[in-house]
Amino acid sequence: MIGENKLTLPVAIKTPLKPPFWAVLQRKLIDAQVQACQRIFTKYFDQRGYLLCMPRWGGNDGSDDAIENLAGWPVLHALGASDSILEMYKLGWEGHLLQYTEAKTVEVELARDGMLYKEFPVSLDWFHHGESMSVFNLQGLSDPYNEAFMTRVRRYAGFYMDEDSQAKNYDPEHKIIRSLFNGSRGPLMRQATALDWAGDPFEVEDRFDAAHGERNFSEMLAHFEEYTEIVGDHPLNLAATSLALNAFMATGDSKYCDWLIEYVDAWSQRASDNGNILPSNIGLDGTIGGEANGEWYGGCYGWDFTVTVPQTGQKAHRNSIYRGIAGFGNALLLTGNQSYVDVWRKMLGEVNGNAKLVNGKTVYPHMYGEDGWYAYSSTPYNEGALDVYYWSMDGEDRRYVPESDWLNFLDGDKPDYPIEVMENEFESIRLKLEGVKNDRSSPDTRLSDNTLKYNTANTTCLTQLMMGALTPRYGEVLHARVRYFDPVERRAGIPKDVAALVEEMTDVSTTLSLVNIDPVESKKVIIQVGAYGEHQATTVEIDGEVLSVDNSSFTVHLEPGCGARLLIHNDRYVNKPSLTHPWGRA
Repeated sequence: MIGENKLTLPVAIKTPLKPPFWAVLQRKLIDAQVQACQRIFTKYFDQRGYLLCMPRWGGNDGSDDAIENLAGWPVLHALGASDSILEMYKLGWEGHLLQYTEAKTVEVELARDGMLYKEFPVSLDWFHHGESMSVFNLQGLSDPYNEAFMTRVRRYAGFYMDEDSQAKNYDPEHKIIRSLFNGSRGPLMRQATALDWAGDPFEVEDRFDAAHGERNFSEMLAHFEEYTEIVGDHPLNLAATSLALNAFMATGDSKYCDWLIEYVDAWSQRASDNGNILPSNIGLDGTIGGEANGEWYGGCYGWDFTVTVPQTGQKAHRNSIYRGIAGFGNALLLTGNQSYVDVWRKMLGEVNGNAKLVNGKTVYPHMYGEDGWYAYSSTPYNEGALDVYYWSMDGEDRRYVPESDWLNFLDGDKPDYPIEVMENEFESIRLKLEGVKNDRSSPDTRLSDNTLKYNTANTTCLTQLMMGALTPRYGEVLHARVRYFDPVERRAGIPKDVAALVEEMTDVSTTLSLVNIDPVESKKVIIQVGAYGEHQATTVEIDGEVLSVDNSSFTVHLEPGCGARLLIHNDRYVNKPSLTHPWGRA
C-alpha cells in the first residue's frame, strides 16, 4: 500500500476485492447508454448530422430543441463512454449549425436570412438559448483543443461583450443585456409578437404531434400572445455568462473573466437594491422596472408572468428568473467568492419569508404582482436551493432543498440508492427504445421536439454517483466534486473497467470508492478535484495512511481486481477553472 506522509505519486491500490454490484452495474449502464444513443442517432439523424424533422423557428419546436436531442452526450463521454458518443455529438452539432443556417422563415422577420447566423441563434431568449447551448457548452470537457470549438467559444462570448458590430446586445454603460431577445444579430428592441415566438404558420392538424399540446397553429399563436414585454434586461440573460466562462477556461484571457464579473456584480447590486430579490425587468437606463412601468416584477417570464393556456383556458405561472442562477455559479467558479451564493440564498429567504397560514397549514408564495405575493403552495419556493447548498455545503442552506434520495445517500441514510437508481435507468432505456421502435413518424411529420423523449443519455444518476455533481441544465457548465481522466489513452473519462462512487461530501472532503473490476489488467486513472480543476486536493487518505498531494489532480494505479475507499481532503474554489486536461497544466 502506501507509507506515511509526503508519499510519491501515483497512489498504488493493491487491495483485492470482489467486484461490487454497483461497480459492475455502472460499467454496464455506461455501455448501454452509448448503444442506445447509437440506435437513436441512426434513426433520427442523417449522414450530414441533420435531424430528420421539419426545421422550424420558434419557442415551441425551434433549433434549440433540435440540438437538445443530444443533451447529455458530451457529459456521457466525459464520464468515460466510448469515443463514438463524442463523434456522434460532433457530427450532430456540425449538422445542426448547417441545417438551421439554411432554414429560413418567410413571415417572421427575425430569421428570414437563416435561423442561425454566425453559427448562433439570430435573436431569441435565454430560456431557449440555454437549451440550445446545453450541449455545446460541455464539449470542452472532452474536446477543449478542437480548433472549431476554440473559434466558437470566442465568437459566442463576443456577441455579449460588445465585440461584434452586428450584435449590440450589451450596454457597457448600464451593464445590461438590452433585451430578452438577443443573439448573433443583436437585441430585438420592440415588443415581441406571437409570430416572433411561434414561427411561420404551418399545417398542424392531422400531420404533427405538437409536443406542447396545441391542436392547431392558432393555438400556437395564442400560447405566445402575452409574451410581448421583452425590452430591457432579465435574469434569464445571466445564462449568457456561460459563454464567457467557457471562453476564459479555453483561452485564459482575463477579458472574459472581467466581463462576467462585471455583469454578475451588476445583478447582485440590483438584487440588493430590490430587497434581496432579483427584479425581472431592468430598463434601458439601468433602472429597476424601467421598461415595465417601474414594476420590478414585470416583463415576460417575470415574477408576475401568469398566462392563459389556450387549450384549457387555465392560468399557468411561468416566472422563469430561476434560470439565471447559472451566472452566480459561474462567478463562484471564477472567483471562489461565496458572496455570489449569498445573493440567491437571501432571495430564497425573502420569498419564503412571506409564507402564511391557511387552514392551519403553512403555504409559500411563488409569484408577485400588483396585489403582492400570490400562487401560494405548500412547497417552499425552492428554485436554485440545491445549487446553493451544493456550492456552500452549509447545512442551513438545505432547509429549502426538496427531498433527495441522492443527498440522503450521501448522508448515509439510503445505502441502496446507487443500485436502485441505476436499475431504474436500465428500465428507462428499454422503454425509450421501445418508443423508438414503435415510432411511425416520418421526417416531414416530425417536429424537432418530438424526439426529445427518446434521448437515453440521462446522465443525472451517473454524474451524481461518479462525480458528486449537479446535472448541467439550461446552458450551465458542470459543477462537480471530482472528474476522471485516462492517462494511457490521453482522454477525458474514467478508464474502461474502472468504476467510481462518491459516497460522502463535506465542505472540506470527498469520500470516493474506486474499483478496477478487470481481474487481468491494471489501470491508471487521474482524479481531478473539480470539473475544471477549481478545487485543490491537499491530502488523500487510504486505510488511515496519508498522502500529501497539494494539487488539483493526482494519479491512482489500480492493480487487477483491486479497489479502495479514498478520503480526499480538499480546498474548494481556490484555483482558476480551466478546460486544459491535467497533463497540459504546469
